[in-house]
Amino acid sequence: MAAPAPPTPGGTGEPEPRRSRARLTTVCAVGLLVIAALQLNGRNSDAGTSDRAPLPPAVARAGLPTTAAPSVDAATRPLPRATPVRLYVPKIGVDAPFTTLSLDATGRLKPPPAADTNLVGWYSGGASPGETGTAIIAGHVDTATSAAVFARLRELRQGDVFHVERADGRTASFVVDETETFAKNDFPDQRVYADATRPEARLITCAGDYDRKVRDYTENLVVFAHLM
Repeated sequence: MAAPAPPTPGGTGEPEPRRSRARLTTVCAVGLLVIAALQLNGRNSDAGTSDRAPLPPAVARAGLPTTAAPSVDAATRPLPRATPVRLYVPKIGVDAPFTTLSLDATGRLKPPPAADTNLVGWYSGGASPGETGTAIIAGHVDTATSAAVFARLRELRQGDVFHVERADGRTASFVVDETETFAKNDFPDQRVYADATRPEARLITCAGDYDRKVRDYTENLVVFAHLM
């Protein structure tokens, strides 16, 4: 696959009011009232709560897992190529449709349209979710006015599970290996985008401080996962 430059999904407008890094990293660039509401409802995983967001209806109906079994088969059979239709991340309450993403003239991954806060994008130049290779899925952490689909992506931890409903009627389920944050000016392209010998996926959004000069965040949050 063609390796994109560090992606830009995330802040699409300057957050107001300006906040400290400690608060910003709780849920990037959403309003103070939204952050307070999440904390009061016990939905900040770093606060030591075991509460989880309600399962998306399709996940609940299908009985899909929210965490991986203690032993995961590393030899899971890959799926054929198919367009992703919907992303479910039970732990953080994500139930979102997909749009297709491409690269801009500079080789940078274009973000999903900012007008729809509940939308994720799939880089169609790479592997599809479930296919052998690395599937790239990007989403906004916020917009100028509200939190967006990946506002709580930072809460995912090793062993958490997410699901991708595909156009062929199959569901690709992934288990999280790790979650890491990288500076945009030192983004490890090869590590994030390198082609894999098994079906893998990356969930990507923005993180860190908001740089007023360039109107963008200073970091990217990447969730590394593989097919269950």
